[in-house]
Amino acid sequence: MTDSATPQPESSPPLDAGQGPDQEVVLTALKAVKDPEIGVNIVDLGLVYTVASREGEVDVEMTLTSPACPAGPQIIREATEVIESLQGVSKANVRLVMNPPWSPDRMSEDARDELGMF
Repeated sequence: MTDSATPQPESSPPLDAGQGPDQEVVLTALKAVKDPEIGVNIVDLGLVYTVASREGEVDVEMTLTSPACPAGPQIIREATEVIESLQGVSKANVRLVMNPPWSPDRMSEDARDELGMF
């Protein structure tokens, strides 16, 4: 169940029964989740470390810009909801990790441009 404040992923291609989405589909969907304090999506910020699909489940390891990030629970909840809305996904396992620690070096060029960082 989602509300209008929950980011919605782009539509994904049909999947065979029991197959989960590939990494690129999951990453594209996760671009709908933004860090509310920074206003940039979690993929371009470099917060998503790993994505693996297996039999309807998607495992994601991600981090936050700071271990004390007050938006952490919201970001994790939204990431879980977006992944579980994908066709072929019955469960998203979003795991928060702090190693390696996040740094601005992990940001994409798009994120740097959006934030005016050169």
